[in-house]
Amino acid sequence: MRHSDFWLLMDEVFGAGYARTLASDQVLGALADRTAVQALADGLEPRAVWRAMCDAMEIPEQRRWGSDQPRSSRRR
Repeated sequence: MRHSDFWLLMDEVFGAGYARTLASDQVLGALADRTAVQALADGLEPRAVWRAMCDAMEIPEQRRWGSDQPRSSRRR
């Protein structure tokens, strides 16, 4: 997953208005008590950050990869 894919999914799943706030404010224990923005800046893989965000926010698996593409094409 690329950084651009991460942000597209954030916007789709959480809403464009809320996604940036959530990524910069929500501290995630799975990311060593960092926000998504901090974890990405520290070089963590976007896919790992995305999974941690979805787990923390209890997003069901079927909603994690967007609605317009099959999940398998989003996992690259």
